[in-house]
Amino acid sequence: MFTATMTSKGQLTIPKEMRTDLNLTTGSKVTFIRLGNGQYRILPQTRNVMDLAGILHNPDGPVLTLEAIEESIQEGWAESGLRGSSANESDQPQ
Repeated sequence: MFTATMTSKGQLTIPKEMRTDLNLTTGSKVTFIRLGNGQYRILPQTRNVMDLAGILHNPDGPVLTLEAIEESIQEGWAESGLRGSSANESDQPQ
């Protein structure tokens, strides 16, 4: 496990071993991906987009059919108060 301390400017120094593992050098960019529950994954932007495949997969989660996924999306829209298929400012819940 690695630890870093944030400066007053919001900067973090990535530990050397981690920089080496991620092949980060001066000027490298990284992507932070929100996984949920306050967890994030850090990925160097030098990777191929296919390297992102599967990062959101939760092997302990339920297996969902396309119908169940679509139903969940529809329920989310209904609960959010959004109408129609566009989310313009006038459709936003207050």
